[in-house]
Parts: sequence; C-alpha cells; structure tokens
Amino acid sequence: MDKDQEILAISRLVFELTKIGDADLDKMLARLFDLLQTLPGILVQPRSLILLRNSRGALIQVAQHGLAPVWAKAELAIPPAVPSPPDEEAAYLATPASLDPPLALPEVDAAAPCFVLPLNEGTQVAGRALLFIDPAWQPDAIEFEFMSDLAKALSVLVSRCVINETLRVREVELEDARTDAIRRLGTASEYRDNETGMHIMRMTHFATAIAKAMGLPAETRELLSICAPMHDVGKIGIPDAILLKPGRLSSDEFEVMKRHTDIGKRLLTGEDSLIQAARDIAASHHERWDGSGYPDGLAGEAIPLLARICAVSDVFDALTSVRPYKRPWPLDEAVAWVRANAGTHFDPGVVAAFDLALPEIMRIRELYRDDIIDPNQVLNFPETVYSSADWVRWEDSLSVGIDVIDEHHRYLFDLTNDLFEVVSNKRGAREVARVLKALDQYVQVHFRAEERMMDHYGYRALPHQQHQHGQFEQRLRDFYNELHSNPLTAQFDVLVYLRSWLVKHIVHEDAQLRELVGSPAGRV
Repeated sequence: MDKDQEILAISRLVFELTKIGDADLDKMLARLFDLLQTLPGILVQPRSLILLRNSRGALIQVAQHGLAPVWAKAELAIPPAVPSPPDEEAAYLATPASLDPPLALPEVDAAAPCFVLPLNEGTQVAGRALLFIDPAWQPDAIEFEFMSDLAKALSVLVSRCVINETLRVREVELEDARTDAIRRLGTASEYRDNETGMHIMRMTHFATAIAKAMGLPAETRELLSICAPMHDVGKIGIPDAILLKPGRLSSDEFEVMKRHTDIGKRLLTGEDSLIQAARDIAASHHERWDGSGYPDGLAGEAIPLLARICAVSDVFDALTSVRPYKRPWPLDEAVAWVRANAGTHFDPGVVAAFDLALPEIMRIRELYRDDIIDPNQVLNFPETVYSSADWVRWEDSLSVGIDVIDEHHRYLFDLTNDLFEVVSNKRGAREVARVLKALDQYVQVHFRAEERMMDHYGYRALPHQQHQHGQFEQRLRDFYNELHSNPLTAQFDVLVYLRSWLVKHIVHEDAQLRELVGSPAGRV
C-alpha cells in the first residue's frame, strides 16, 4: 500500500462507517472489520473493542466485535483509574498483557498482538480502540501510518456518537421540564386533599399496569403515567369545608364535589398532547360505561380510554384504602366489586385487563403503602414476573425475614434488570436516563418506608442506615449527571455499582433488620 492508496482507503472507510449511523459502536466495529479485510496487507482478526475513559479516568469497554460484552463477565468491577498519556496520537502494537493497565479478555491470549488506536478528543486522550491482528503480520511504515490515520477517523466517529447520546439525555430533561408543570399541579391538588401522595402513586402504577395488560404501546403508557396524577387536579377549586370533611358528604355537598371534574377540565386547556390527555382524565374519570356518570353522561367508548383506565384504578385504590369516613375493604371484596361492575360502571375490557394485572397491582399496594411496615406481616400473592432479565438475581439467601422488605428488594432488582436490558439491547442513553430516574424515584419511596419502620420499632442502627441511604441516593444523582459527560461509560458504571451495592447492603446491613421480627407494636 502506497500513500495514495492509504488516503483513498481511509476516505472509503470513513464514508462507509458514517453510513452506519452513530448509535451503535458494535456495528461500526463489525463493519470496520469487513472493510479492513478488503485491503491488501491489512491482516486483522475478527476481534476488536473500544475502551473509553470514565469521569474517574478508568478505561471502560463500551463496544466490541467478536468478544463478549463487559456485562457477560462473571465478576464485574470498575477498572482502576490510570493517568492519561500526554501525547498518544500514533497507533502502536501491543498485547493485552502489555497495556497499562493490563487487559484480561477470556477469549484472547494475553500475548495476542493488537493494534492500539488512540481515540482523542481535542488534546485529551478519550480512550483507545484495539484491533487484534494476525501474529504473522509485520506492518510496515505505511501500514502504521494508515492505522494512525484510522485512529483519527475513529476518534471523530466515536466523539460524534458520545455527543449525540448526550443530546438524547438532554431531550429527556427538556421533556421533563415540559411535564413538570403538570406534575406540580397534581402535587398541589394532593396537598389539599385528605388522600395521600401514596394514593397518587398507587393509582398511577395501577393504571400503567392495566394499560400494559391491555397491550397498549409504551408511548401511551408513558403518557398515562405522566397524566394520571392529574385526575383530581380540579379539587384545588373545591372549598375546604367539603374537601376535608371527615364524614360522608350530603347530597348538596356531593354536587359541589362533582364540580372538580369541570374545574380540572378548565384548568387543563391547551393543544399540547400531554395537556389534552391530562384534561381527558381529569374531566372523564367519573364517567360510567353505562352513561350514568358525570359530568357529561358519556357512555361506552365515547369516554376517553385513559379516563376509563383511571376510573378502575382510582376506585379500586379508594375501596382498599383508609378514609376518614370508612375502613378499607378487604382485597377480595374490592376485586369482586370491580368485576361485578364491569359493563355498568367500568369498561369490561379494562376490567379484564385489571384481572390480568392483579398480581402486579397487589404488589404495588404493598410497595406504595400509607402505613408503617409490619415486620411480622406475611405476604400471600402470586409471584410477579416483572422483568425477563435476571442479571441481578434474587435468591432466598438474600431474604431479611420481613416479607414486605423482601418485596421492596425484589422490585429494586427488577428495576436494575430493566436498566440492564436497556443497556445490553443498546436502546440508547435516552432510555438509560428514563430508567435511572424511575429507579431514583422508587429508591426514595423504599428508603423512607424502611426508615419509618426502623424509627417506629426503635431500631438502633437507624442513623447508620440513613447515612448509607443518603450516600446511595447521591451516587444515583451523580451517575445521572455523568450521563451528560460520557453516557457510554456511565451506563457501565451504574450497572456495576447497582449490582455490587444492592447485594452488599442487603447482606451486611438490611439482614440485621431480622431482629425486628416478632417485635411488639413499637413506639407510636
């Protein structure tokens, strides 16, 4: 290969690799191997990988071809930080064992030769690509120069990938800002009502579980999860004397209370799709399938679908929750009542989905509870298959002897497996950001529930647990912020941290909660 041939080859490689797009570095490495095979004298093997530096300077494997992904390793740990070489521009030959730090790859001999292609971002070394080569190949000066030029081209392509993934994280933040006003309105209505914030969370999760059982697309379920908390926003306009009355309402008072649907409809004006969905729910969640509801007497499919789903979710939670004027219904009676009212009060299709989602709904009731966890409570409901992945696997040995806490921990494992599925299926930093935020929100619910239980029963290690919980919550926020600097390495970092921290915390800290089993009621 002469210089002119090298320039043409690099130009062709860049053009072909650019056509792949910027979201999948694995595909880029696979295509790079195919293209290099066509060049005379370039004897590469079908094994390569990309390592990028995380915020602490450690080199993280973020893409591979012909090698196992990093999460397939039995033991995962964040590699040690290493100082960045000041001037690493030219490609060079090395072996996994000779690298700094040494690289252990199960599929590759430690002495296997490879080209190291520095990946630079401006004047900083962002990482390196490793292309394994035929041991018999002795590259000449032109071929070394070719690989150095290839390193520069790959640097641009990888940098573009990181930038675009960062922009997708920004998109999530912009969408959150767009929906923040809706969430705040829902929170405002909750503060004026006797109903708790947990009612809002339970009702919303019931609704999304039912929507999933109905087979509604993910986009619709996400819209529902944002807008369902707005179902009672109109109660902002109801007088306190009626809204906060501890007993049952008179017929006249009930007529005033019914106005909250019209108030909600007037509050939520606009053409935005989120506002429209929230308006439909706020205005129509008290309509009935047979047309006997309010405010407009809509019937059947004239009632917006999301409102029909929220109607079942809202009523079921009201039936099974404590109110100033009533005790909670037993679960089986509430379920029977919902079923009996299919075709009159409720959409029969929604009730059928409610039945399918019942195991998940029962789980939600325990996770988002109003009262203090009873260490002696025995849970008895069908096992819920929340996630198909078991990257973090629940084992009976992890039980702390308190059923409700065990269920909280299983759910944390499920959310971590959700994150693993997003990362391993390369669904992008946008989805990573969404799952990480959902995990952060649930962690706060879980930790506060644990801490209320510990405080109620006089658990001596409560301050230590609160400190550890606070550190974990801060670390999740740090990972979310790191998605802005390098979303590719942050994905790996958070997965390793979650699997390690959750198991260690349960085994070494939460296992001590077993001493609360058999405790008396505790102090009030």
